[in-house]
Amino acid sequence: MKYTTLPNTDIKVSKICLGTMTWGNQNTQDEGFAQMDFALNKGVNFFDTAELYPVPARKETYAETERIIGNWFAKTGNRDKVVLASKIAGTGDYTAHIRTNGFSKEALNDAVNSSLKRLKTDYIDLYQLHWPERQTNTFGVRDYKYNLNDKWEDNFNEILHNLDEIIKSGKIRQVGISNEKAWGTMRYLEESKTHHLPRMITVQNAYSLINRIFEGDMAEVAHREHIGLLAYSPMAFGVLSGKYIKGTATKDARLNVYSHFSRYNSANATEATKRYLKIAEDNNMSLAQMALAFVNERPFVTSNIIGATNLKQLEENIDSINISLSDEVLKAINTVHAEIPNPAP
Repeated sequence: MKYTTLPNTDIKVSKICLGTMTWGNQNTQDEGFAQMDFALNKGVNFFDTAELYPVPARKETYAETERIIGNWFAKTGNRDKVVLASKIAGTGDYTAHIRTNGFSKEALNDAVNSSLKRLKTDYIDLYQLHWPERQTNTFGVRDYKYNLNDKWEDNFNEILHNLDEIIKSGKIRQVGISNEKAWGTMRYLEESKTHHLPRMITVQNAYSLINRIFEGDMAEVAHREHIGLLAYSPMAFGVLSGKYIKGTATKDARLNVYSHFSRYNSANATEATKRYLKIAEDNNMSLAQMALAFVNERPFVTSNIIGATNLKQLEENIDSINISLSDEVLKAINTVHAEIPNPAP
């Protein structure tokens, strides 16, 4: 395994991070336990979860993933071996069963305390805001459109003050953002600098061969402001395994179960994936390992959040850390990207 540190901290994390959003829905508790055992044995010390998980978010399964992780900590005593990240859910129609008061002081305290109880721990290493409260283009929306009816008011300073209190209580160590844009990221950083408030050290956004939108404004922000990308969906919901093109996807594969994630199987996304598959096969790699190695090697990526529904997938994904892409492969990848840029935003 390769390791790095969370930016502006001394917290050492594996370059591969274990994603957990299927546990409690597609995966049982026993399967989640097996994945955590396997990943830790492979040197993965960074686990990412959220109160929202498992996905898709449903009242019936709310926070089951955190409960599974907490039960594993209780069983194994491995809490001190793991750098643990979790998130508070933002507002939205599909999170109304969680709470409706956004990132208010009451919401943050309730979310942190509830997560700690489920996770059976006294602290969370990295606590993230799952997506912005304001209306902006996230989750597959390519372009920003101004909404005159958006009633959101600037509360970056208030959020950071409230997070500061929680940090001082010892319940969380560091803070980060997720599904955030360049403007929101810079506003948080501005408030931190001006008012000596906690600094957002990471941003968890989607990033893959078929979604490199982060390389626009956000990559420069990451570089110049030293805020690390925690890349999620590096396999684009399994599309970048090639199994849907090859016809080997099982009935319980994510896109067969959750067809509403249509951006991953659009005509352009499928064509780009076919071309990436050929590059991988021409260079004696699986598409999965090429796709993950590409993300692993990006200079703005602090850790690559991989997810799997079985141990065979998990092993292949973790082993991508041992692959180094040649200049020729990177050139071929960038040729496809130039012709079919970001087909699955």
